[in-house]
Amino acid sequence: MEPILLYGFPAGSSMGLVAAFERVGQPYRLCRVDMLAEMKNDAYARINGRQETPVLITDEGKVLTETMAIAAWLEARDSKRRISFEQRTPEADRMHQLMAFVNTGFTAAFSPLWVALEMASPDPVLQATLRDFGRKAVTERHDRLEAMITDTDFLVGDRLTLADTTLIGVARWAEYHEAIDGAAYPKLAALRRRIEADPAVRYALGVEDGERPVGSGACLGHVPLAEVIEGFAA
Repeated sequence: MEPILLYGFPAGSSMGLVAAFERVGQPYRLCRVDMLAEMKNDAYARINGRQETPVLITDEGKVLTETMAIAAWLEARDSKRRISFEQRTPEADRMHQLMAFVNTGFTAAFSPLWVALEMASPDPVLQATLRDFGRKAVTERHDRLEAMITDTDFLVGDRLTLADTTLIGVARWAEYHEAIDGAAYPKLAALRRRIEADPAVRYALGVEDGERPVGSGACLGHVPLAEVIEGFAA
C-alpha cells in the first residue's frame, strides 16, 4: 500500500511534510484532518492518543506520529536525495541541527499563544500574560534563527530540504498571532519567500486550502479520515 499522511488544517505544521512527500515524488496518499472539529475526540485518539497531527500510516500499515519521526522515515526513503543529503556529511548534520531547532524551541515558543487563543473559558488576565510571555519567547527564537541563516538560497545549500519544509509550516504562525515585527528579520523573510515559491510547497499550500492543485502526480488522492480510523486505529 502507499503511505498515508494525515495533515492538519488550518495552518497546520504538517503542511511542510506534504511538501516533502510531494518533492520526493514517490506514491503517497493524504488524509485531511480538521484540527478544530475532527481531532479532539475519542475516535481520532485511537490513531494518535495525543490528538495531534501529523500522523503517517506507513506502507506497512503501521501508525507513526511526530514530525521528526515522519521526516526521518521519509529521509530514509529519499534515495535520489531530493530533500536530504548523504548520511554523515556536513550538510546532513546541519540539516538535522536546523530541523531539531525548529521542531523544539522554535515551535514550542508559540505554545503560550495557542493556549491563550484556544482557552475553553477565556480569562482576559491570564490570556494577556500568556500572550506577553509567548511573544517574548517567539521573538527570542526568531533572533536565534535569523543568526543561523547563512547566505545560501535555502537553510542548507541551494535547494529545498527537510530543514525548509520543517520550518515553513510553523514560521507563518508569527503573522497569525501578530507575535513579531517581520521587518526585523530580513534574512528569514527572504528565505520564506524562496521556500514558498517552490512548486512542492505551492502544491502543499493549495492542498491545505482545499484546492486541487496540479502536482507531480505522486499523490494518489485523499483517504477519508473515518476510513483511516476504521482501517488502522488501535
